[in-house]
Amino acid sequence: MKKLSSDRVNLRGWAPSDAPFVFDLYSRWDVQRYLGHEPRVMENPTQAEGLIERLRAVDDPALGYWAVEAADTGTLVGTVMLQGIGLSGTSSPSDQVEIGWHFHPDAWGRGYATDAARVALEHGFAAGLDSILAVAHADNFPSHRICRRLGMEDAGTTNAYYDAEYELFVAKKGRRSKPTTA
Repeated sequence: MKKLSSDRVNLRGWAPSDAPFVFDLYSRWDVQRYLGHEPRVMENPTQAEGLIERLRAVDDPALGYWAVEAADTGTLVGTVMLQGIGLSGTSSPSDQVEIGWHFHPDAWGRGYATDAARVALEHGFAAGLDSILAVAHADNFPSHRICRRLGMEDAGTTNAYYDAEYELFVAKKGRRSKPTTA
């Protein structure tokens, strides 16, 4: 997996030694509550190990799941991903790509998610993607703000993905909206 970075964040592949962080992240309801239409917290460290194994198995020049570290301390703060987005009514990802992020509450409000997502978007476009989507629950206002800071177009409400209703945001190569500071 290609390592990516900015002045504030380093994105790298997940390692088996990251399992304690992954378990801490995904065992928190405040992190899981917006993930899927039936969110559940991780219940044991073995689940974290299995998740890392699945994420490490992705071998694609554009897609991936990156561990995000604060560049100044090397501390893990979250994850960012580019993955096929699941169309409603199907069980497999489509050829459309979505960006997503999950960050530890200790890292919220510090700009790490925006920085990591910006790096991932740039990577996806450089790897040949023409558009990248983001979906967020209607009341997940922090993710809406990240999408806007990234300059993603607010495309309204959709039920086309994951058998649920989401707010849809779109970034297109070379045609991204002006980023906002809100």
